[in-house]
Amino acid sequence: MGLNNQQRKLFSKFPPVTTHEWEEKIKTDLKGVDYGKKLIWKTDEGFDVKPYYRSENLQGLEYLQSIPGEPFFVRGNKKINNNWMIRQDIPVMDVEEANRIALDAVQKGADSLNLCAFEITNRKQMNRLLSNIDLSKTDINFMSSRSYPLTLELLIYEVTHRKIEAEKISGSFNFDPISYLLLHGDFYISKENNFEEAVYLLKTVEKKLPNFKVVTINGHNFPEAGSTIVQELAFSLSSANEYFFELTSKGIPIDTVARNFILSLGIGSDYFLEIAKMRAVRLLWAKIVEQYHPKQKESLQIFIHSKTVLRNKAIFDPYVNLLRSTTEGMAAAIGNSDSISISPFDLAFSEPDDFSVRIARNQQLILKEEAYLDKVIDASAGSYYIENLTHALVVHAWELFLKTEEKGGFIECIKAGFIQDEIEASRRKKETDIALRKTVMIGINQYPNLKESVLDKVGTQPSQLNPDTPPKYRKLNLSRGAQPFEMLRLAMGKFCASGKKTPSVYLLTFGNPSMRKARATFATNFFGCAGYEILEDMTLETIEEGVKAALDAKAEIVVICSSDEEYSDIAPVVVQGIKKGNPAIKVVVAGYPKDNVETLKIAGVDDFIHLRSNLIETLTKYHKMMGIID
Repeated sequence: MGLNNQQRKLFSKFPPVTTHEWEEKIKTDLKGVDYGKKLIWKTDEGFDVKPYYRSENLQGLEYLQSIPGEPFFVRGNKKINNNWMIRQDIPVMDVEEANRIALDAVQKGADSLNLCAFEITNRKQMNRLLSNIDLSKTDINFMSSRSYPLTLELLIYEVTHRKIEAEKISGSFNFDPISYLLLHGDFYISKENNFEEAVYLLKTVEKKLPNFKVVTINGHNFPEAGSTIVQELAFSLSSANEYFFELTSKGIPIDTVARNFILSLGIGSDYFLEIAKMRAVRLLWAKIVEQYHPKQKESLQIFIHSKTVLRNKAIFDPYVNLLRSTTEGMAAAIGNSDSISISPFDLAFSEPDDFSVRIARNQQLILKEEAYLDKVIDASAGSYYIENLTHALVVHAWELFLKTEEKGGFIECIKAGFIQDEIEASRRKKETDIALRKTVMIGINQYPNLKESVLDKVGTQPSQLNPDTPPKYRKLNLSRGAQPFEMLRLAMGKFCASGKKTPSVYLLTFGNPSMRKARATFATNFFGCAGYEILEDMTLETIEEGVKAALDAKAEIVVICSSDEEYSDIAPVVVQGIKKGNPAIKVVVAGYPKDNVETLKIAGVDDFIHLRSNLIETLTKYHKMMGIID
């Protein structure tokens, strides 16, 4: 429908604004502040993100004209709607209990189950595990198995015994010997044995369970170890390419190989990047498979399972984990995931109970039934921002993929330690950013719940197989970003549980009202992250009154909270009074008045806490001073 005369007249009053004009206006508004430093976002992925994008930024993007369900599948595999499978993980080895949980999950909204088959060794056990589950309507996945060929044989028998059409059975095996090598330092038995198993599994399902997938690329392990999104994409694709080469070399057609894969990705907190990630990986996957000359276009598709990562979850203020996983689930849905699993909010510190499991499942039900995210395919398509993020991820992930291939491929890079080194460097940077609060984790390094008990929290450590046995190759270590803070807070809990007094921090606030309040809040968050008791009196009328109150409180640390300009007058008086009353008390200034730092040190100030302070290093230092840790 065209514009009428009145509309044309209206729009003529608003002529197009060029990018140059926008840029000049931004520079004017910034009043000389560096545009690049102020508004350009420097991502961990190795590229910059602009504060705005325009249609001209979409020029040259080859996939923009693609449609859903068509190569190169950037817009997903689905053509009618964006419906995904709600997968529930059931890591329970007891057959009866696993079946009980599975039936409850299906009844309450799950249509995909992820079961543990490690103890399943005979037909009777498999029958009990799958009892009363409609295998023609429920996607069945196995997260572990003592022998995947045996599990497949038992599953096929169960399907045949129930007289279910084989084409109606969908699901997958978490069969991924390359990830096993990366996580455990060696292949399970041997590389040759593992790939022979893969050949057997592929040939068997091709004949007997054509819609069951047998190889899962566990890309989620990379973000769990602290990787960037670019690393997750590049290394997942490199791992997949390793399988493609090995299996096609053994005579398996690429059409058979490709359609029997699942790509499992971890979904983290970078909301828009996570959406773009799933669009980018579909394009790159299709480009790689294309090089093997498949006969069917469907072979260019990849089934993407998304799961919320544990990396950014915490044992303290655990309900914040619900907020994190909800936005992660949203990103996974908008990114056109084929199935999604959201982990229970308490998984980081306890065995999830029926309540937390139900909440996790209901998060997805709300995204479907109330937010309608299952109704629109590729809702982010056409967004200048998302399309540019997709393109940037494609370019940078492809560069790292090629670098990995040039070094001999994924397995050789594991043996050489290249993969581990790359991810370790990313992990260290991420943990430093958390320690410096460049990356905020609510309840952990910012805004801790000071009233939360620590005695009932038990932090989890990454599990390792045979930790006393040196691995053949260096392992990839999984961890959570909050763990360094949690260890400090747990150490405080154990210290107090032994009958000792909780070390306290007295906030001596004086002077400029807005600055003293702001710095008191800063100091509260700073020491509260490690479990110190925070004492404060905002009604002080004189500095001497504050000194007396701090001494009466028997605080181990006194933090002076005021403005930079007033510290030169306030701090010496406070130091003299505190040290005279108790020389053991540490006097700290909240802030870093750089022009007076040396003067204040000479006056007796022990320390300065400020925005550039490394929380982990500083709080560890104070823990050692207080005898909380050695």
